[in-house]
Amino acid sequence: MNKLKSSSSELDLDRPNLEDYLPTGCIQEPHGKLRLRDLLDISPTLTEAAGAIIDDSFTRCFKSNPPEPWNWNIYLFPLWCLGVVVRYGILFPIRVIVLTIGWIIFLSCYIPVHFLLKGHEKFRKKLERCLVELICSFFVASWTGVVKYHGPRPSIRPKQVFVSNHTSMIDFIVLEQMTAFAVIMQKHPGWVGLLQSTILEGVGCIWFNRSEAKDREIVAKKLRQHVEGADNNPLLIFPEGTCVNNHYTVMFKKGSFELDCTVCPVAIKYNKIFVDAFWNSKKQSFTMHLLQLMTSWAVVCDVWYLEPQNIRPGETPIEFAERVRDIISVRAGLKKVPWDGYLKYSRPSPKHRERKQQSFAESVLRRLEEK
Repeated sequence: MNKLKSSSSELDLDRPNLEDYLPTGCIQEPHGKLRLRDLLDISPTLTEAAGAIIDDSFTRCFKSNPPEPWNWNIYLFPLWCLGVVVRYGILFPIRVIVLTIGWIIFLSCYIPVHFLLKGHEKFRKKLERCLVELICSFFVASWTGVVKYHGPRPSIRPKQVFVSNHTSMIDFIVLEQMTAFAVIMQKHPGWVGLLQSTILEGVGCIWFNRSEAKDREIVAKKLRQHVEGADNNPLLIFPEGTCVNNHYTVMFKKGSFELDCTVCPVAIKYNKIFVDAFWNSKKQSFTMHLLQLMTSWAVVCDVWYLEPQNIRPGETPIEFAERVRDIISVRAGLKKVPWDGYLKYSRPSPKHRERKQQSFAESVLRRLEEK
């Protein structure tokens, strides 16, 4: 019995104190009768529920979960040191050489094709698609990428769009080496932005800026025009709108499900046994992310091209998006959470949070008074 009591007391210490999250003045005794603390004391179930609400499941979607250290004793530490020497001293230089050769081959072919074949649009686009697939293959080779593709290879057809869960910007590279997709993507600064505005423009990619509201209308028009074109590259969209850590899926934006076309789900699942492929853009530049991948043992992942889906009679775009998210989540073994990924970039203001806390506390107290 003593052991049971001690274990229950330890659990009580782990529980968050709900009153710490409420504004002062909301936990005062209403008309001298009952306090919120009294309700929580007599209702362990309500206490557990309140603790679950407070538990921040949102930020867990955007956190890297480092593996447990294994080089903790005198036998394993020398092996770990040997691995560091091999990865940084042997594999990394070889991978840099492979990527450099790839860029030399790509640029020596792409520049003449892009500028000398402007009068032969179809032939030029076909060659540019092949070259973009080639450079993406060199990128995957520079990580010693082991990618297993399941399902039929995507084909160029009008009135269809591919949607996928999103872990890193390398998702685009992994998918692009198989098929030259036109992707909708956030504008990036630096050398990534230079590639976006030059090379990737040639495959029909569409860029947007989250901070500019006018971009949404422009992008929506471009999307509709793109899916109507018979010769355009297949359109790839990451409807989560941000990178998630390959354990969860956040809400899908409904824009890609309002295009009145067939939606082809794509599920990507990375194996963390060699490296965590999640890119936290707030804490790490894409250059450092590539460096991390190139100094790892390998990037291992599975890609599933799933059965195409069409909106059902009476189904709203939001319901359609959730149904497709269910399909992707089940196939990739990801947990669904009811969060909007844009909250990662624009959190609610402190005043808004305070008003929500105030209204929540007042509603609890009103129910107490009614009882």
